[in-house]
Amino acid sequence: MKNRFLKYQAQTSPHPLAIEIEKAEGNYIYSKSGKKYLDFIAGVSANTLGHKNKAINKAITDQLDSYSHVMVYGEFVQDKPLELCEFLASKLPSQLSTTYLTNSGTEATEGAIKLAKRYTGRSTMVSCKNSYHGNTQGAMSVCGVEEQNRAFRPLVPGIKFIEFNNEKTLSLIDENTAGVIIETIQGGAGFILPTNGFLKKVSDRCKKVGALLILDEIQSGIGRTGKLFCFENYNMIPDIVITGKGLGGGMPVGAFISSQEIMTCLQTEPKLGHITTFGGHPIIAASCLATLKELYKGDYMQQIDAKEKLFRSKLQHPLIKEIRGRGLMLAIVLETPELINELIMTCMDEGLLLFWLLFEAKAARISPALNISEDEIIKGCDILLKVMDELKQ
Repeated sequence: MKNRFLKYQAQTSPHPLAIEIEKAEGNYIYSKSGKKYLDFIAGVSANTLGHKNKAINKAITDQLDSYSHVMVYGEFVQDKPLELCEFLASKLPSQLSTTYLTNSGTEATEGAIKLAKRYTGRSTMVSCKNSYHGNTQGAMSVCGVEEQNRAFRPLVPGIKFIEFNNEKTLSLIDENTAGVIIETIQGGAGFILPTNGFLKKVSDRCKKVGALLILDEIQSGIGRTGKLFCFENYNMIPDIVITGKGLGGGMPVGAFISSQEIMTCLQTEPKLGHITTFGGHPIIAASCLATLKELYKGDYMQQIDAKEKLFRSKLQHPLIKEIRGRGLMLAIVLETPELINELIMTCMDEGLLLFWLLFEAKAARISPALNISEDEIIKGCDILLKVMDELKQ
């Protein structure tokens, strides 16, 4: 099966993990060889409530029994997409009332950039160095990592880059800026948290010059830091929020959210300012809605701080230089990329799944499903400590 996978399915790296999957349930993944893996990746923060969640699966099958795709986005009124948008509005600040559903986070990035340009009538975008917002041409244009972008130039022009947490660079945001796009927590760069009121200072600068602030919550949102969206921890409200990943509960989705006033500008001059065939797909929307309802029905978000503290208290080891991140969006930093590679691969052999970060080679992600139990956290940490003891020798 692995040989067929390598031959017929396009790869993204020379050395994929290539575990042959049989099934997944709860916080475990099972291979065809019968090996059981504790999952600390959660589909790269996508499986908010783990694998094979009964309520999510039922919502999907119930919707499938009614109808699947019936029309391109925004023309027919369909129960689940509408209920999803209403639910999001009910949990967000009043100025974030209108949602545009897309197929992925990167498409949501594209839509948000277009929205900022269309609403302001300006063409310049500002992003952060070492950022990641997706992998299409427009999204790559606001990713500040030249090593990743070089082979695909020319990209979209008119992009300036500030430094995350460096308020001295905010003067680059000026009267020509349409929008500023920032990850609430820098993901690919190594789970870097905003400090010293940085997000509020960016927001204030945007207001001063008339630019729109876009916060990328594709990875940090949907409860991962103890709030529905991470910006709620930082005493500010963006003009546009991008979401995806965990919103779908394991299904592919994205969305950008703004005020009705701002969003309405995509309807005219030109009409169809952003269009998508499968965005807002009723089956996907049913999965999203069920994920959010389950998230609020339980006390998952209220448990996040305690689970983060448990991880931090357990993961005390001389090899660990730092634990970055917040909530269940954590990264352990070791001395070298080689140690990280050994750690990830040896943990996999021991039945624990970790994964790399895009641009920080000395870090491994810990981003399990929000319903992970204390016993599972302790079990995974014990494996990590055992492996690091072996690497230290």
